Amino acid sequence: MSAVRVRHFVSLADIAPDELEALLDDAARLKRHPVPSDAPLRGRALAMIFEKPSLRTRLSFEMAMVHLGGHASYLSPAEVGLGRRESVADVARVTSRYVDGIVLRTFAHETTEEFARSSSVPVINGLSDLSHPCQGLADVFTVRERKGPSPDVVVAYVGDGNNVCHSLMLGVALAGQTLRIATPTGYDPHPRYRSSAAEIARRTGATIALGRDPADAVRGADVVYTDVWTSMGQEQEYERRRRAFHGYQVNAELLRLAKPDAIVMHDLPAHRGEEITDDVMDGPQSAVFDQAENRLHAQKALVRWLLGAAR
Repeated sequence: MSAVRVRHFVSLADIAPDELEALLDDAARLKRHPVPSDAPLRGRALAMIFEKPSLRTRLSFEMAMVHLGGHASYLSPAEVGLGRRESVADVARVTSRYVDGIVLRTFAHETTEEFARSSSVPVINGLSDLSHPCQGLADVFTVRERKGPSPDVVVAYVGDGNNVCHSLMLGVALAGQTLRIATPTGYDPHPRYRSSAAEIARRTGATIALGRDPADAVRGADVVYTDVWTSMGQEQEYERRRRAFHGYQVNAELLRLAKPDAIVMHDLPAHRGEEITDDVMDGPQSAVFDQAENRLHAQKALVRWLLGAAR
């Protein structure tokens, strides 16, 4: 008998447009009915191996498993020591024997890819330096919830071409919509993700456009999205980045260029007063905290899909 192929969620490029639609539909159902009466993941276990601090990722996955009838176990960096105390491959092989799925939150994306190659159960990328697909899934769910599935929806992203931007590119491409990105010179999205998003866009009819001017990106947009200028692990670059991103702040003046009913998104945590102002983040157009809540619903659909057929 041939071995069953294990589905991982290392990148949004791992799923097809119809699978994205099915996940978003299930996330909407789970948002309306948060605790399914049939407890679909009763007896299932999820391990969470994290190298970085977490609020939303850890808590949303833990509560997702509670709501679906399963159990989640958190393993700290001191307990595991990926690649130091024990090899990445060995940790993957051992953990796979105990649980039905694994969420990995790492610094290097290569660690996640290596872990997935050695795991016999689904691996979910809870964040790496290049990709944040769980955030991307929640982002496209939030856009669809607030603006509908229309291909005419325009999303503007202003800021760093980082892991959040990479996953947003793939998500918007899968959804067949338009993404306009404005980044300073030297902070463009990684060519690997530009290529992947362009390939998906050719199949779905999406448009992914890169530029330098925040005003050009935001003008007439339905969604205005930003992220921190300095991510975890980049603290030594703070001053250089602060200078580079001058003029890329999402504030009331920039937001006025978007559609009057545009929503504002940020994946959090935010550095208020840097990439976004308080009046915008706390204002009537902000969808930031709805977006944070949607991590729970989107990930609940994800674990039900991956773990429900895992064994």
